[in-house]
Order: sequence, then C-alpha cells, then structure tokens
Amino acid sequence: MVKKLVNAPRAVVQEMLEGFVALAPGQALLEGETVVVRADVPAALGARKVAVLSGGGSGHEPAHAGYVGTGMLHAAVAGDVFTSPSTDAVLAAIRAVAGTAGALLIVKNYTGDRLNFGLAAELARAEGIPTEVVVVADDVALRDTVEPERRRGIAGVVLVHKVAGAAAAAGASLAEVAREASEAAAALGSMGVALGPCTVPAAGRPGFTLGEGEVELGLGIHGEQGVRRVALQPADVLADTLLSTIVEDRKVGRGDRVALMVNGLGGTPPMELAIVTRRALAFLAERGVTVERAWQGTFLSALEMPGCSLTLLKVDDARLARLDAPTEAPAWPGRGQVVTRRQVVPTRAALPTVKGHPKPQPVMAQVRAAALAVADAWDAAEARLTELDSKAGDGDLGLSLARGAAAIRALPEGAWATPSGALTELGQALRRSIGGSSGPFYATALLRAARFLANKPADAAAWAKAFEVGVEAVSELGGAKPGDRTMVDALHPAAATLVRAVREGKTLGEAWVEATRAAEQGAEATASMSPRLGRASYLGERAKGVPDAGAVAVVIWMKALGGRAG
Repeated sequence: MVKKLVNAPRAVVQEMLEGFVALAPGQALLEGETVVVRADVPAALGARKVAVLSGGGSGHEPAHAGYVGTGMLHAAVAGDVFTSPSTDAVLAAIRAVAGTAGALLIVKNYTGDRLNFGLAAELARAEGIPTEVVVVADDVALRDTVEPERRRGIAGVVLVHKVAGAAAAAGASLAEVAREASEAAAALGSMGVALGPCTVPAAGRPGFTLGEGEVELGLGIHGEQGVRRVALQPADVLADTLLSTIVEDRKVGRGDRVALMVNGLGGTPPMELAIVTRRALAFLAERGVTVERAWQGTFLSALEMPGCSLTLLKVDDARLARLDAPTEAPAWPGRGQVVTRRQVVPTRAALPTVKGHPKPQPVMAQVRAAALAVADAWDAAEARLTELDSKAGDGDLGLSLARGAAAIRALPEGAWATPSGALTELGQALRRSIGGSSGPFYATALLRAARFLANKPADAAAWAKAFEVGVEAVSELGGAKPGDRTMVDALHPAAATLVRAVREGKTLGEAWVEATRAAEQGAEATASMSPRLGRASYLGERAKGVPDAGAVAVVIWMKALGGRAG
C-alpha cells in the first residue's frame, strides 16, 4: 500500500474534489463527472457571459479546481493523476457552463490535453456552442530542445486563467477573451527546479531518483525528469539560473514591467519559497526590471515534489487591471504586492555594558583564551550536536552553538578587562546569537555569575561559586532538576564537584578536571532517562538510548576549557 493519505488509488480524484467543493460555497460538482463548476451559473443560456474552462490531470492542486470562481474559471475538468481528462468530461463541462456567448478552453501544452480538449471543442461547436482554445506553452527550459509551440505548459497557466477570467467577467466577447488569453500566454516564461521526485498513488514509487547532492533543472509537472541534472547549489544560484533563462528567452530587460510568480511544487515549505522570492526580486531589480505584482506560494504543484518554478509575465496597465480584478476563486491569493524598499526599522540599542577600556586584569588573557577554545570546540562539534539533537529534539543545537562561537570571536578587546565584565559581555553575545532555549540558558547563567563576581577577587573559590550560581540560575529559569534529562544533568554534578574540590584545597585546574568528569558521567546517564522537560519529553520512552544533546554540549565546552581553568 502506497504511503499516502488515500483510501484507494482509483478513488483519489473523486474524493479529493468532494473535499474541495465541501469547503467552497461557490463551487459544485457536476453529477457523474470529475468536473468542478461555479454554483452561480445562470440557468438561461442567453444570460451567461463567456465561460472560461481549464483542467488536466490531477496532482497539481490547488490547480485547477481551486481557480473555479467568479472572476476566474467557470469549470475545471480533472483527469486521473497526471492523466488528461476524457473528451466526454470536457464536453460535459462545456455544456454545463457555456451559453450563447461561448466558451474558452485554456489548455496546457501536453498531447493528451490538446487532443481531448481540442476534440471537445469541435464537438461543442457542432452543437452550436462557440468555442475557442488557447494553448499555454510557457516552459522556457525546452528552448534548446523543441520549437516554441511545442514547449510544455506549466505554472504560468494560472496567470492566464486570471487574465481570461477577468476579461470574461468584464463582459468581453469570446474573441476578445481569447485574444487577451493568447497574448498573455505569449508573454509568459516559466522554469522549474526539483530537489526530488514525487510518487503517483497508482504507481507507488517515485518517478525518478536523485542523489543527495543533485537537482533536476527544467522539470515538467508530471514527475518527469528535467532537461539536465546538476549539483545542488544555494537557493540564490538556482534562482539566478532559472531567471537568467527566462529573461533571455522572453527578452525581458531594463525598463520592462512584469508580474512574478514563485510557485512551490508541493513539497517546498514557505521558508524556502521566501528565500527564492528574496533573490528573484533582487535579480530583477539589478537588471532594471520593474516587478509590478508578485505572488509566492503553491499555485500549481506536482504532488509532493520538493522544488519550485518561477514565472514572469510581461504586463502593461491593461493586463495589470485583469490581474488585480476581484475573484472569488478559493485558491487565488489576491492582489500581488511588491515592497520596493527595504522595510527595516532601527532597533533601540541597550546601554553599553562595557564603559571605556579599563586596564585588563592579568588573569583576563587566560579567560579570553579559554572562551576562544570553547568557540573552537563548538564549531568542531556542530555536526555531532546536530545529529544528537535531531534524534530527540529539533536539530538546531549544533548550528545555534556555532553561531555562539562566532559571537565569542567577535567580542571587542574591551570586553575582556575584568571577570565580571567578560562574563556579562559573553552572556549578552550568546543571548543575541544562540536561538532556541540554549541562548537564554547560557546568557542567564553568565549574567548571574557576572553579578556574583563583581567586586570580588578572582580566586578559585570565587570562580567555583560563580559557576554554581550560574547553574542554579539555569535550573531556576527552566525549572529543570537532575533526572529530567536536560543540560542540568551535566551542570549540577559538575558544579557540586567543582565547589567541593576547591574547598578541599585543590587548584582550580585540578578541580575543573574532576568537575568535567562528573559532567561527562551525568551526560552519559541521560541516555537511560525518560525526558520530563523540553521537546524530548514529547517522545517519552522513544528518546531513550541517546544522550541529551544539551548535556553533551556542556561536556564539550568544559573539556575545551580544560587546563585553562587553572
């Protein structure tokens, strides 16, 4: 059984459409067909405006049913997953929504769609229904492979839906609606990139395979491979590659006005789409292209495929008016917006904690060296901590502490004048740089220890007590105690051992070695504990067998300090 939230592969299309229509008051299902129609179509044929229809294989949701509504499509015809709908289904849709004003069929340039929609148009004309067909072939990835009229239709078709639907809603004739749709299709360019394949429910296996470090450029929307396979690159590089091809093919240059659509292919989170949008806008601005409207989201998908496509549509005032016209189609996001300036406001800075540059105390060179050793250790342990944290947390600890390492190295000379001042500056730096819970914990411990050390001699007893005070602050802030499977399971025995060893007359270096050993034993013990706090607590017994990443991180920095504590 394919691992998807389906009941049976043969039922997915019908059940999907039933679910969509159930939450869309303006839509209805055509009886006996996998066709979604507008619920407000007038009964009198003469009262109907030009009907705009589209469709194709399923698996592209929210296309095409999501664009059925006032101001966009009158009907969407759904075939099986990645399979063109039948001629009879298309003809039934035309009969259901078209009147004497006629119908426009918007078809993506795939053989099955062209044949079935084209034949349905002929049959509709034979029945006396004026019918026109506009084919969308916006995939510029095929520019070096096939003639322009043979290119695939991909996500740009959604913008053609919007232009044609708005024209029809405004009362334009069939010839006028078809002309505007054809001109929009000719002004479109799209290209996509996939980070992985998708799985058709009936097939039960991915359509292709990709290595860990590979992506497919110029893919279609049916799970097929792209025009070429390349090494994985940063998002900015991939965005530049897609847009460079589009602007060259569509001859978009300085002074041109465009609409931009950043489209997810089904398995791409908004975080990644936003990163691509950021670069796309910058790319176009660098070339003097004015982005009049922009949209970001999933508009036409390929099931759960990870990746995205970019679309540019050249616009003028008339076409912008069509894009801005109101619609009740549930999947249309509304008027696109572009911020033409950086929306960044200055933050109010706190008063500096280091005033002036007091003469550094002799011990402070050693303190700074110890802190830098911790930074190096955190960097070296990033991958290990990420792996540990991924097994029972959210996987961000390694990266967070690596950011903390960079913040330690960035502290100015003046931060290392006194023990209290250095701990304060370290606490503030880690507070700003380390995300999640670790930042507040380390910052609170350091700030509490700094206050304790103020106006005290920097002897072994004071340092040991400051460590204990910091550990108490961590427990107080998070509510953790030994046995809860947190960083406290390493910190608490370390602090108790350090204070005891110093009290017994051992040097700070000797005491630190014992404290580190106690921390290590405490961290190892967390592997057999049931977590009671933090994200790991949601896993319960499943978290056992792996030591707590926060406790392991404590051991790492304590070992890094090592003999420097003397």
